[in-house]
Amino acid sequence: MSIWIWIAVIVVAVAIAVVITFWLTRRNDTKKVSFMMDALEDGERNFRFQEKTSLNRALNRIHGIFERRSAVDESTSWSRLFRVITHEIMNTIAPIASLSDALSKEEDVDVKAGLETISASSKDLIRFVESYRNITDVAPPMRKAVMVDELVDRVLRLNKAKMSEQGATLTYQAKTPDLLIYADEGQMMQVFNNLIKNAVQAGANSIRISADLNSDDQTVIRVANNGKAIPLRQIEEIFVPFYTTKPNGTGIGLSLSRQIMVRHHGTLVLEQSDNQVTVFTLVFK
Repeated sequence: MSIWIWIAVIVVAVAIAVVITFWLTRRNDTKKVSFMMDALEDGERNFRFQEKTSLNRALNRIHGIFERRSAVDESTSWSRLFRVITHEIMNTIAPIASLSDALSKEEDVDVKAGLETISASSKDLIRFVESYRNITDVAPPMRKAVMVDELVDRVLRLNKAKMSEQGATLTYQAKTPDLLIYADEGQMMQVFNNLIKNAVQAGANSIRISADLNSDDQTVIRVANNGKAIPLRQIEEIFVPFYTTKPNGTGIGLSLSRQIMVRHHGTLVLEQSDNQVTVFTLVFK
């Protein structure tokens, strides 16, 4: 066999080895990126890539950025929560303490009326604590296959009378037919009812629900209304537990709805709120 044939065989073998090595490395790198993205989506950040390669260093750096950002977001969320809780408790406790002092010192104070006020304030505080328990003890979802069309149809029928009383309309449009999600039907009904209730309280007379698939084949449901826009200064607060601008509001509806979506490995965000429309978007991953 000619030496040139041997050289050609060796060159071809080397080329094949390089291609196979490149392909295996690329596949391994793709798996690493996919693993990291899945972990971050699930809230799992207790991992690091050990091999000292340029890709691993880049992935670990991205991981570190997410960790720092998460720590800042968590700290901010807790600060907001503590601020709202402190405000709510102080608003209830301060009048009780003041009235108790008055009852013990002033002879002309109506004792019965004072005790009734103390009782009412105490019950308000108990309701507040119950609300806190509701959002910190969300039951794990009992997920099953649910047709979006059937789920929203139940929402429409359940709210039909309420919409009629308010002179409002509630409609549904399936932009992609036969959408299927894996969800706890009862909890999802609660989410939709909260969004519809908030829309009505914002003065909406038209509430529109639509369902579609996004570019990642994820089911996206939007609840849009033409009610009063959410002020810019409140947008960052609306998902904070107990934050409310309504006189008789509890401030747990949106927070609880987001908790439910998180437990479904999905998201609930305010996509838009202006003079034309307010849109809340649910994404099921």
